[in-house]
Amino acid sequence: MVEIGRSDLGRITFSKGVVNTAFRWLPFFLPTLAIAFDASTATLALLLGIAEACGLTTAFVGRWLDAGHERRVIIISMMGIVVSSSLALVGSIWFFAAGVVVLGAASGQVTTAGHAWISARVHFDRRARFIGLFEVSWASALLVGVPLIAILISVFGWRGPFVAVALAAFVAAMLVGRIDDGERSADRRPAPEPKVKITPDAWLMIGASSMTALMGLTMIAIVGTWLDEVLGVSTGGIGLVAIAFGVAELIASTSSSAFADRLGKRRTMLFSVSSTLLGLAIIASAGTSLLVGAAGLFVFFVGFEYSIVTSFSLVSEAMPTARGQALAAGHALSTVSRGAGVAAAGVLYETFGVDGPIGLSVIGAVITLSLLMAVGRRRPDLA
Repeated sequence: MVEIGRSDLGRITFSKGVVNTAFRWLPFFLPTLAIAFDASTATLALLLGIAEACGLTTAFVGRWLDAGHERRVIIISMMGIVVSSSLALVGSIWFFAAGVVVLGAASGQVTTAGHAWISARVHFDRRARFIGLFEVSWASALLVGVPLIAILISVFGWRGPFVAVALAAFVAAMLVGRIDDGERSADRRPAPEPKVKITPDAWLMIGASSMTALMGLTMIAIVGTWLDEVLGVSTGGIGLVAIAFGVAELIASTSSSAFADRLGKRRTMLFSVSSTLLGLAIIASAGTSLLVGAAGLFVFFVGFEYSIVTSFSLVSEAMPTARGQALAAGHALSTVSRGAGVAAAGVLYETFGVDGPIGLSVIGAVITLSLLMAVGRRRPDLA
């Protein structure tokens, strides 16, 4: 394994930034899209949920990744984004529906292939640094991408973002295609056996990552409603909270990149998951205090984002002989857990208030901590 060049990492990260922006801007502008496609916001929200479920398609690309086709998967996915945006330009809800299905699948593929590409080239001792930098693209989509989308809508109308995303995706595909791996070429690695079973030890780490996702998405799903109904935050205020989330994501990704390798990925993840419990306790005690509630949310989201980003590095080494398949299985299982968390959060909130989702997030955190401790006993190399 050798060092990845900055330009190569930048190209892969840019491609993920384009995909993340293509996906993350949609929920913020549902009213605009409802007018454009003559559809209700409920219908559009349902389509976004279906798009999220399309992340399950990553389960089918694991062997491709282990055979050294990470860049091909990324390039095909970026061209899928081009197709997705082009379909939306038609202005029909049916074409938009087809487009978001393609978008949902492409989003998961780029993330998983990017992690596999990095993992095949960077030793585990330094991998969190590179995956952390790669995941900065998630925060940049919210902090940079969404504001740019707002400008495009105000200047060019609702079609502006789709045209821009299609062009950016095409450029990203060309940039990734120009990466020269040389002696590092993943295409020269031998293909894995046709059937490789995920080991029990690997499933422990995959389970910890997916429970982390459930823990976070359960709270994310209801935070806007809670801020509005209980803390009295206006729509504009919720927008500022969204920016704060982006800042938390940026802090978490850069912190994982800076500290996880030196201090231990699993050890620091134990600490960050524990910090989410502190954040949840603060949220539960907030009552109607915006200051206390905001402080709790910030602690929770920094802890959650650090945990989920760092978990990617751990999953990438859970089964070194078949990293692609382990990463693909992890993303697919996390898709299920995210969906379960989001679906349960609404029911729990309506029944028990914010304490309901908090309870489910606590359960997710405790299970994650238990699995991480089991990983430590069975895989001391994953410190």
